[in-house]
Amino acid sequence: MDKPETTQVRTGNSVADSLIRDIALAPVGHLKIDWVGAHMPLLNRLREQFMQERPFAGKRIAICLHLEAKTAYLALAIQAGGAEVAVAASNPLSTQDDVVAALVDRGVTAYAWHGATDEEYKMHLDHLLDFHPDAIIDDGGDLVATLHRERPEQTSEIIGGCEETTTGILRLRAMAAEGSLKFPMMAVNDALCKYLFDNRYGTGQSVWDGIMRTTNLVVAGKTAVVVGYGWCGKGVAMRAKGLGARVVVCEVDPVKALEAVMDGFEAMPIVEAAKVGDFFVTVTGDRDCITRPAFEVMKDGAVLANAGHFDVEISKPDLNALASSVRTVRKNVEEFRFQDGRRVYLLAEGRLVNLASGDGHPVEVMDMTFALQALGLRAVVENTLPPGVHTIPKDIDAQVARMRLEAWGVRVDELSPTQEAYMASWHED
Repeated sequence: MDKPETTQVRTGNSVADSLIRDIALAPVGHLKIDWVGAHMPLLNRLREQFMQERPFAGKRIAICLHLEAKTAYLALAIQAGGAEVAVAASNPLSTQDDVVAALVDRGVTAYAWHGATDEEYKMHLDHLLDFHPDAIIDDGGDLVATLHRERPEQTSEIIGGCEETTTGILRLRAMAAEGSLKFPMMAVNDALCKYLFDNRYGTGQSVWDGIMRTTNLVVAGKTAVVVGYGWCGKGVAMRAKGLGARVVVCEVDPVKALEAVMDGFEAMPIVEAAKVGDFFVTVTGDRDCITRPAFEVMKDGAVLANAGHFDVEISKPDLNALASSVRTVRKNVEEFRFQDGRRVYLLAEGRLVNLASGDGHPVEVMDMTFALQALGLRAVVENTLPPGVHTIPKDIDAQVARMRLEAWGVRVDELSPTQEAYMASWHED
């Protein structure tokens, strides 16, 4: 791979040094950003509000997310609020080089290119921290973890930030529990308008979109094994059922397994599910969810996909140890042939299949999530919060829901003063 050259772009009176693939890709990226912008009414409203109120004036904001058109539009909304913005990728395979070039063309500093090696990925995070941000938007916790692990002296510069994912929040809570987290972080993933919609409907649609466009295989009449039945797993299972698949759920939580059964799905251990599955999707946030014992009994032609944040849910070391040969048979499809002739197919190197093999969640769904991100970041910047993991305020959750309904032209009832008094009192009969 040819190494991308550093592209220098002038923003205002300063020069921002960006490490990107090719600034000449920007025109295509502009088209992608403009397309999502036309379908993100919530961010458009906030962008106009931010332009007038300038809540981020004088602040440097570092954003570490999947760099595609929807996240680009979030970065531009934050920039409209007066911030100097720099971005890096939270996943090297989901980076769209044309979108990154367009962001740089619009005055955002960027350190990212598609297909970055582990060393290059780390270099990009280092450059983002060299930007010396005042606040952070993170996805998966890599930026915050790197900051605390390698640059503890820089943590005092951070006002706070927001975290997008289940995986990232788990890492942040672990840091907070041992007293290591040095600034406040908003748990965006824990907001109702995030996990009820983004995790369920967004993941459900985008995962199967990524699988189907990558494999060109039919889902109907086959068995889909969903490993993990949190909100993401619920969405993946629901969409698999809608596509005509028999759905099997694998869980370690008995309550979630019971939910799956009462939702009409089968539940069984992964080694049993491995014998019947045609498609496997991991959505747990944990490692080693599908390992050697399952691979040893899988059917010939099984398709493996991951929708958790990191590429550790499907054990690639075990796959490689079992394989007599490995080859790429389609873009984003690796064939692992075992000694007995069976073949299993790993999609997108075990990384997020909906982003590495697709365009991620639908635009309107991410409009809600990124409205939460923008408003959550504003709350962090404008309020003095103690270090730790904080829940998105309920009024922000309600504001985003109202904005989404209004954008669809949907009206709802409101409680009367008498009803509010009744709900607030135990004296009322």
